[in-house]
Amino acid sequence: QVQLVESGGGLVQAGGSLRLSCAASGSLLIIKAMGWYRQAPGRQRELVASITRGGSTYYADSEKGRFTISRDNAMNAVYLQMNSLKPEDTAAYYCNAQLFFRPDSWGQGTQVTVSA
Repeated sequence: QVQLVESGGGLVQAGGSLRLSCAASGSLLIIKAMGWYRQAPGRQRELVASITRGGSTYYADSEKGRFTISRDNAMNAVYLQMNSLKPEDTAAYYCNAQLFFRPDSWGQGTQVTVSA
């Protein structure tokens, strides 16, 4: 089992920056990749960015150039640096861990609100 705890959300003005953190604990060796999803009211949860154990990254098109995902080498933490934030980035952001031979683990979510 892997437990995830997010932090770093909050209220920011458009154009500002936030850095989300996700601390992982438990069976870290079974983590294949970690990522950030977000869900706005009335919308489906969507992948924002992910990073594999090997360091390969993926970004959704709307986040390329604005967001940067990074991780500790031991896969005990993953971060999302968000710059040039827009009101449409407002959502609950969830940390995700893809695991070998187990269902994914999810954090409880952290709210990001971007005011115009």
